[in-house]
Amino acid sequence: MKTVVWFSKRAWLVALLLLCWEAMSKFRLLDPLFFPPPSVLLATLGSLTRTGEAGHQVMCTLERTGAGFGLGVVCGAAASAILVLSATLRQASQPLISALYAAPRLTLLPMVMLLVGVNDFARILLVALGTALLMTIQISDAIRAVNKDYVDMAVNYGAGRAMLIRKVYLPACLPQIFTALRLSFSRALVLTISVELLNSEDGLGSMIWTSWQTFSIEKLYVSIALAGALGLLFQALFHGIEKPLVAWRDQPA
Repeated sequence: MKTVVWFSKRAWLVALLLLCWEAMSKFRLLDPLFFPPPSVLLATLGSLTRTGEAGHQVMCTLERTGAGFGLGVVCGAAASAILVLSATLRQASQPLISALYAAPRLTLLPMVMLLVGVNDFARILLVALGTALLMTIQISDAIRAVNKDYVDMAVNYGAGRAMLIRKVYLPACLPQIFTALRLSFSRALVLTISVELLNSEDGLGSMIWTSWQTFSIEKLYVSIALAGALGLLFQALFHGIEKPLVAWRDQPA
């Protein structure tokens, strides 16, 4: 019953679009050569799954995304804490962070490869850089936005630094931290696939580019759909983790 309710609320538009696509492709209102019907794409996905190619490419992308995302989150959290503690360092580093954040990440790939070589670590490092920049900005803003009255009240009641972090700063920052995690993972996934498009022998990005070069239209659509499904899956996962940890945010005032 819950599944039916969820489908009726969340998935009806997607289902309607797929049905329209299927009908228009069957009646050739859309050219099936360039817009294969969803039933054909589903059969292609089944074939790629049986051969193991879909699973292999997805895992390659997930490994790079996970490694870059994890490294970026750790570095971004550490950097934001340091910048909040040191106003001088924060002011000095702000132009550099702003410049790096504004620069397209893929333009930095050749530079990263010059530093660490043409290997998988270069791709992971670029993903980590993009994640770290976003986490640094978001967490720094979250920490600085904490209401000072709450901090002063906790100090007046004898709270030490550890208690302040655990009882004041962490609860106040958690919503924005989870927002930063969701945005960072999406950015990491997009960046991973973009790097794979340019310079990789495996992964969803490589699969997309190879499909385009060989004019395997069904495989191209399936590759893009798998990338979108990964993003949707992990957004739902982050929301599921966030809900019990920040339950107080949805409570009525």
